[in-house]
Amino acid sequence: MFYARFYPPAWVILALLLAMGCTDNAQEDIMALLMAQQEAWNAGDIDAFMEGYVGSDELRFVSSSGEIRGWDSTLARYHRAYPDRAAMGQLTFDIRDVRVLSSEYAFIYGAYMLERADDRPTGLFTLLAANSGQGWRIVHDHTSADEVHASSD
Repeated sequence: MFYARFYPPAWVILALLLAMGCTDNAQEDIMALLMAQQEAWNAGDIDAFMEGYVGSDELRFVSSSGEIRGWDSTLARYHRAYPDRAAMGQLTFDIRDVRVLSSEYAFIYGAYMLERADDRPTGLFTLLAANSGQGWRIVHDHTSADEVHASSD
């Protein structure tokens, strides 16, 4: 009996090895992006916070207030909703899942908590991040206010 051996082309092996290695780096890069956003928020710097989003009309932000398209419109929304440090409060992200879907896209699921003088709003979010010439940037953000419970990991 004749058994043919299959040897994948070298480029397939290289692509698989790169993809496996890129996953950890991508997750680290995405976590760094989110932590930079958290730090910018807590410094009262909405403009720096917005650097985590793709700087184009491709950006889509969805919340209970509706859908906003584009970086400029999203920035304006944040400035309207959070006009001063007291309104911004202290932000904490609880990143519950980062799934690198490919070398170009990743899905992020998490919770947020804001601590302010008079209240503590919480909620959940799902993000789609794209890896572009700017590095990883959020292209889709769906955030909803909700009572957040401890992660069940």
